[in-house]
Amino acid sequence: MQEVNMLINGQRCFAADAAYFERRNPLDHSVASRAPAATVADARAAVQAAADAFPAWAAMGPGERRSLLTRAADALQARAEAFADAMAAETGASHHWAAFNVHLAADGLREAAAMTTQIAGEIIPSEVPGNLAMGLRQAAGVVLGIAPWNAPVILGVRAIALPLACGNTVVFKGSEICPATHGLIIEAIQDAGLPPGVVNFITNAPQDAGQIVDAIIANPAVRRVNFTGSTRVGRIIAAQCARHLKPAVLELGGKAPFIVLHDADIEAAVQAAAFGAFANSGQICMSTERIIVDERVADDFVARLVAKARSLPLGDPRQGPVVLGSVVDLATVQRCNALIEDALAKGATLVCGGKAESTLMPATLLDHVTAQMNIYHEESFGPVKPIVRVKDDEAAIACANDNEYGLSAALFSRDVARALSLARRIESGICHINGATVHDEAQMPFGGVKSSGFGHFGGKAGIAEFTDLRWVTVQTTPRHYPF
Repeated sequence: MQEVNMLINGQRCFAADAAYFERRNPLDHSVASRAPAATVADARAAVQAAADAFPAWAAMGPGERRSLLTRAADALQARAEAFADAMAAETGASHHWAAFNVHLAADGLREAAAMTTQIAGEIIPSEVPGNLAMGLRQAAGVVLGIAPWNAPVILGVRAIALPLACGNTVVFKGSEICPATHGLIIEAIQDAGLPPGVVNFITNAPQDAGQIVDAIIANPAVRRVNFTGSTRVGRIIAAQCARHLKPAVLELGGKAPFIVLHDADIEAAVQAAAFGAFANSGQICMSTERIIVDERVADDFVARLVAKARSLPLGDPRQGPVVLGSVVDLATVQRCNALIEDALAKGATLVCGGKAESTLMPATLLDHVTAQMNIYHEESFGPVKPIVRVKDDEAAIACANDNEYGLSAALFSRDVARALSLARRIESGICHINGATVHDEAQMPFGGVKSSGFGHFGGKAGIAEFTDLRWVTVQTTPRHYPF
């Protein structure tokens, strides 16, 4: 069991009233971590600390910020085994998934470090003689970052790194499901030597999340909000931000389509589909959630994908290497079991896996899924995936767009020109041709459309989200006015 501390103004601390909550392992229900149950007063103190630290941090030279963020990346990687242990205990994640998280999160910190010298403006031609007009990007202020449990290191770092690189200070609200994992991120950042108050970390009991987040968003010092999580909660966050006129970046749910056209490299498509569907037991925002296959190649593709899925090791990640560890809770099991039951009752074929009785869920595929089945529309967020057979390219694109989400997508074809043309018609913020739906790089403009959210993390697109663009002019010669 890991004890977690909050961090406010550079000091490790408990909640003001000493209350705490526990996170239990999803497999054996042992206590994985114990963390402070922050009060509204704690949340306000964290915002105040960030506000007080903002002027000096924003004024710091880019080279110094770059050096601190680079050191944080090294400190993060040095904790790789600690992250693996914490993720296995709190969320049931495999060692492979934890290692990938740490690797990509460290890349995120290094990419953010590189961005410190890329926060550039522009000179804009003015009609006024002698007028030097500039578009300047400046740090916005205090940023609230909220990250989920499913890719906790990647998404936790993403909530912090680029805002810091842009000169903002941060209040990071850790997930109630993985407070120890998120706490390790804060330890690494503190080891790098960031000044007190630049990053503040609070944890809260599940029942207190609403009031804690509301209090932070309402605080005038908070100028940006970034949230990664469910569409249901994202709508609540968006409404709160709108009420207070706070810009937000929201990365929400998905129903990522994976299209296999009749001329696809079938073996390459199988490998990518298996990775996209079953990495972290399907608990990734970009997870393949609807496999769409041209009926001319469907039998071959399905047979190979079934063989691949059946070969994936399943087990307790604390006992040895696996691909599929535990899902996060029994609610996931119940939701996925219900989706399986509904699909089978309406004519789908179970080709591998099946219903589970514990959080160790096998890779499961349902063939001949139709729009009448719940799994066609609903995000499983687990290792249960539907296969939809279509007659041609037009039907494939119609199926890909037939849902409310639009985060990631993938399309397989040997004809790249044709694939590019079709990819432009898929309603998603991200599309990979001849690659998996699960693909993330820190420098890329990561974001979705429709009910998958708005705004972008990563690279120069992220800089635009976490800075204010100001029009500043200098009149260099005498100016004539009409009166």
